[in-house]
Amino acid sequence: MAELTKGVSVVVPCHNSSGTIGELARRIKSVLDAKGTAHEIILVNDGSADETWSVIRKIAEGQEGVRAVNLMRNYGQHNALLCGIRRAGFELVATMDDDLQHPPEALPLLLDSLDEGTDLLYGAASERVHGLFRNFASFCIKAVLALIMNNRVASKVSAFRLFRTELRRSFEDYNSHYVSIDVLLSWGTKKISFVETPHQERKVGRSTYSISKLVSHAFDMLTGFSAIPLRIANFTGFACMLFGAGVLIYVLARFVIAGGSIPGFPFLASIISIFAGVQLFALGIIGEYIARIHFRSMNHPAYSVKEECGARGDKGEGRG
Repeated sequence: MAELTKGVSVVVPCHNSSGTIGELARRIKSVLDAKGTAHEIILVNDGSADETWSVIRKIAEGQEGVRAVNLMRNYGQHNALLCGIRRAGFELVATMDDDLQHPPEALPLLLDSLDEGTDLLYGAASERVHGLFRNFASFCIKAVLALIMNNRVASKVSAFRLFRTELRRSFEDYNSHYVSIDVLLSWGTKKISFVETPHQERKVGRSTYSISKLVSHAFDMLTGFSAIPLRIANFTGFACMLFGAGVLIYVLARFVIAGGSIPGFPFLASIISIFAGVQLFALGIIGEYIARIHFRSMNHPAYSVKEECGARGDKGEGRG
């Protein structure tokens, strides 16, 4: 990894944010200039359908220290973050959303709170302003992360992060379409903490993260970064085996004591249905893992870069 400069690289994945990204870039620069922190801003356009690329390209051309990256299509927030993180040139990396719900004025709080005993620091929202169902879906995501990361701070995970750039060494060769930045960062450290930060209402537009997408993301994390579903299938099969053994013992005992077996087709059909369902469930989980192995063998990139401009412009890296 190239020698890093003291300062912070702020990575922002941008998707249909033409109405907010200009203000966000100005506020980031103003805050970090006031603090006297050397910095760069990396804006990654993740296949926006509006004028976002034109806007961030103008920002990069007119504002020093801004780098604009345009991906070939929409790959997802975490994939866009991975692209930006791999381009960071400073010792620290901060990530934040493009919708101004993470106020740039909270960046100094993160910078001041990162001590020697912490490699990854989350800006946990003191009070979330999402709806009930979105908050519930986020809770489920964090529960999954807690299982995968095996860290109590996982419940405080957010898109507002500050971490040491050297952590990317732990996933520098990672190349898969399924990306979870939080899981990848946990590969390099267990020194994870959080600090409470404000979380503001979205000023323009609405989130593209539906409940179904969040649930899908949780499932991708479970099957892409852990063996938990396979263990669930294993334990379920073992439980059904015990249940079947118990039924067999009951049938034999009834035959010995009462001199007859259990009458009725419904009972037999129920038992068969239970075992058939468990088998299909287990096969489905195994099939999901096989599918992921198949896609990995295809060398499907995490992202592909179409063009980029601005500070530290590097035209060479096109795939991630």
